[in-house]
Amino acid sequence: MYSAGVFIKMSNQKNDSPNSGSPGSQGGVLVDVESRVDKPKMYAVILLNDDYTPMDFVVLVIKRFFGKSEEEAIKVMLDVHQKGSGVAGIYHHELAEMKVMQVNQFAQMSQYPLKSTYEETT
Repeated sequence: MYSAGVFIKMSNQKNDSPNSGSPGSQGGVLVDVESRVDKPKMYAVILLNDDYTPMDFVVLVIKRFFGKSEEEAIKVMLDVHQKGSGVAGIYHHELAEMKVMQVNQFAQMSQYPLKSTYEETT
């Protein structure tokens, strides 16, 4: 989620006009407005290893739902297989949540126990 803040810096500035600082004049107070937008938090979508889901199915999921090439999908699948989990992609919260839901539903419909989850990146 984005959050924005507005910071106002006020300072006195001398002006040579006799009306300096009076209401409606152009002199007196200088206002410097600076906007800041925080970067949204990012989340890693993680595929978890199990003993039953075929490697080819994991590669298919990575290609279909995360837009990876065959080579990239194989690398992620090998991480899942060898390390127990692998990062399929990094997204904003809502998109990461949607990807997890899609992968888990697709695996369940295909009768495989493949699971995915997401966690905030540091």
